[in-house]
Amino acid sequence: MKVIAAFFRLIRWPNIFFIILTQVLFYYCILVPSFLGPVAEGLDTINPKLSPELFGWLVLSSVCIAAAGYIINDYFDLNIDQVNKPDAIVVQRYIRRRWAIVWHLVLSLTGVVLAFYISWRLGNPVIGLANFACVLLLWFYSTTLKKQLLIGNVVISLLTAWVILVIYFAEFSVFRLTLPGYTSIINSLFKFTMIYSGFAFIISLIREVVKDLEDREGDARYGCRTMPIVWGLPVTKMFVFVWMIVLTTALVIVQFYGILKGWWLGALYSILAVVLPMGAAFIQLKNAHTPTSFHRLSTTIKWVMLAGILSMVFFKIYL
Repeated sequence: MKVIAAFFRLIRWPNIFFIILTQVLFYYCILVPSFLGPVAEGLDTINPKLSPELFGWLVLSSVCIAAAGYIINDYFDLNIDQVNKPDAIVVQRYIRRRWAIVWHLVLSLTGVVLAFYISWRLGNPVIGLANFACVLLLWFYSTTLKKQLLIGNVVISLLTAWVILVIYFAEFSVFRLTLPGYTSIINSLFKFTMIYSGFAFIISLIREVVKDLEDREGDARYGCRTMPIVWGLPVTKMFVFVWMIVLTTALVIVQFYGILKGWWLGALYSILAVVLPMGAAFIQLKNAHTPTSFHRLSTTIKWVMLAGILSMVFFKIYL
């Protein structure tokens, strides 16, 4: 049982849950209603190209690739983690390094095979090729990119945004643009995709830099060139502050647009559950100086991310 529990810690089961929740909510609360709502009125014959069956395989592909990424990251981070978080180490303590590599290969292969199967069923090569690229990026991130200034943070943020973007690209079909009403549907879906993938990118970038602030001691010892090490604590905190301002401003603008559309309940939820907690994160950032305080800030940002994901539920009503 200890090994099983350790394995779930190794693949970061809360983050895996985030991925599943994000994709399920986006599919059932935004994509499917987009085909059934006012935009598609009178066009009942148009159904999503991404069927529930294929969507299930897509989620499984995403989960496998993400889990493989977490495993290989811990595999290469063993020395750094012995400094930053010695109590959280799984590789070598509970799961041998060779088995970590085996699990990484099995999960990566499974995720890529499923992605190419989906591409074959949809007649869309983008999904298979892009998910294969995700596996490569996660490998290079773990071995090289995460030790470089900002590049690793941007890569992880892009991969986080891809969790949503992949659904849009799986659904989009050039050949269906000739169908009456399909262009309006896909354009509406594109707007929501950009809103949520943009939110995922920015908040992930913020959290990744905050984690670098938390882990700067171990990173510095093993030659990493992360932002806090290269630019220093004050400049890095200012970088985070600027992106938090950008995100908060964008969120306020989106809520204003929602109010104009009459989406009062969703706007109220977003202000209380997303915008105001971002205000609390500002205060935490200002007062944070120790790894513990940066860890608390990272946790707050993660809760904001969850609240943002859950806001998709309201579009089940509005679309």
